[in-house]
Amino acid sequence: MGSGRTLNKKPRTRPVKSEGERRRRQATQAKRLTALGVPEETVNAMQPGSIRTVLLRPAKAKAAIAKTAKS
Repeated sequence: MGSGRTLNKKPRTRPVKSEGERRRRQATQAKRLTALGVPEETVNAMQPGSIRTVLLRPAKAKAAIAKTAKS
């Protein structure tokens, strides 16, 4: 079996993302959001993209959650 230039090109050597890894990442992100203080029901209702957006700025998210909890 050869190991020529065809197998060294970027698209061929790039790892393929798997469904299991995606689910694991999403579960980890949901746990991080729950640890910040967001109720689990709210986290379960959120889309994965919005969870990632909130986790980009955890300090702001924590402040917003605290503000919501006070009122």
